[in-house]
Amino acid sequence: MRPARLGFIGLGDLGLPMARRLLAQGPLTVWNRTSDKALAMGADGAQVAPSAAALAVDCDIIGLCLTSHDAVEAVAFGISGIFDGCDGRRRVIVDFSTGAPDRAHEFAQRAMALGCGWVDAPVSGGVPAAQSGKLIVFAGGEVDDVAQAHPLIAPLAARITHMGPSGAGQTTKLCNQMIVACNMLVIAETIAAARRAGVDVERLPDALRGGFADSQPFQIFGPRMAAHAFTPRLGAVSLMEKDLKLAREMAHKAGGDTPISELCAQLYARVGPEEGLSADGDIATVIGLFERLDAETRA
Repeated sequence: MRPARLGFIGLGDLGLPMARRLLAQGPLTVWNRTSDKALAMGADGAQVAPSAAALAVDCDIIGLCLTSHDAVEAVAFGISGIFDGCDGRRRVIVDFSTGAPDRAHEFAQRAMALGCGWVDAPVSGGVPAAQSGKLIVFAGGEVDDVAQAHPLIAPLAARITHMGPSGAGQTTKLCNQMIVACNMLVIAETIAAARRAGVDVERLPDALRGGFADSQPFQIFGPRMAAHAFTPRLGAVSLMEKDLKLAREMAHKAGGDTPISELCAQLYARVGPEEGLSADGDIATVIGLFERLDAETRA
């Protein structure tokens, strides 16, 4: 049997290193809504498709890494989208984006009606894990579709867990994001408090390494917060805010309450309007919010 032909759509902060790893493994066709990053990958040896539909003609397994489920719907089901290029031959679409579980289930049903498989496979680990091929993948979908998607997912992942039917991967990712979103704010608050108390905050991540307060986000973003080193961007504030909103909606639909996440959402919402801060900035820039609050307290 010939190897599965792989395609990838969405070359943002996370998608670009994922696509580069796939290209290092073998032939890859790419498309991006803005062309510059796709053309750069073309210079590195990728086949650049003129549209999502054209990419689908050439590929058996297609990865998506986009900013929202609305973007996924447009790229997959819109004009010149993936399913405009499907010709009856079965394909599997693997959606690495983070979105609402009910939308993932809807997309899977629509794909099935068109003779294709759909796996919601959001990831955790961020840009460093994408670069090293050590993402943690939460998969939702049919068992056979998850298995068929293996050639695309395996080069990117340290672990793949099939969580259940379509939507289960997104539900798991939103649980992950509740913890991460709250953790990021606590890390920022702690570093701001430690700096105010006279501690050399650049030594803090190493000092706490291996203890109960340690975490991968602390080791990755703590030094960036301490040094005010926010480039290259490893994930935008606006995307974390979006994910936290989806997580709260998921919990509320299930009849639960999320008081800690509600408080965190209020703090994230303050980042954009605050002078000198931007919702498009790296997630580590939330340290600026707490530093400004400290300055207001002292004033």
